[in-house]
Amino acid sequence: AKAKAMEAAGVRRFDLVTSGYGFCEEDPDFQRILEIYRRLRAETGLELCACLGVLTPGAARALAGAGVTRYNHNLEAPRSFFSRICTTHTYDDRVATVRAAREAGMEVCCGGVIGMGETPEQRVEMALALRELDVESVPVNVLNARPGTPLAGVPRLDPLEILKTFAVFRFVLPGKLIRYAGGREVNLGPLQPLGFLAGLNAMLVGGYLTTPGQELAQDLQMVAGLGLRAG
Repeated sequence: AKAKAMEAAGVRRFDLVTSGYGFCEEDPDFQRILEIYRRLRAETGLELCACLGVLTPGAARALAGAGVTRYNHNLEAPRSFFSRICTTHTYDDRVATVRAAREAGMEVCCGGVIGMGETPEQRVEMALALRELDVESVPVNVLNARPGTPLAGVPRLDPLEILKTFAVFRFVLPGKLIRYAGGREVNLGPLQPLGFLAGLNAMLVGGYLTTPGQELAQDLQMVAGLGLRAG
């Protein structure tokens, strides 16, 4: 029902997301997810995306066979900063999943989070790594710190610093889809339209895993107000 409602509202892609480390192809929950994708493919005209954590090559092939055309697996942080953010797995684990998805024939949506305490140089490092992986779509999240988490006290980035980062990503990745993602509402507020002028050309809409986004109608109004067309 959610997929059909989003399709009717003009959304082109639909993504299913899970928490946790990931799946192997024999996992019963993974088999259920595959069946959901087969039904979505049969009952909608949406392009199907998945964000299911670390993948084995076999699981990647199974998703592609079920109709998933794009896999989301962010680097999350630059290699030089990654161990300060994540200790359950390595940066190379994430790179391996990106490559497994590509080898299975899926496009890859891969970006990260800015504003976690990294330096501007490390943001450039992440952009260059994404260029090397040759991913098709790059979501740029801006930290929306949650109370009680290790990053709760990290100061917010200045809005102009966020917009300059978007411009740098566009410079490094000239032919790619660079997407607004989580944190845009709280970090930029009424300045959100400027993101498209800084180089963004796509956005994620709806909820962002643990936080809600603004209403789809507001996003469509913002795009229309810039003289752009959603499509």
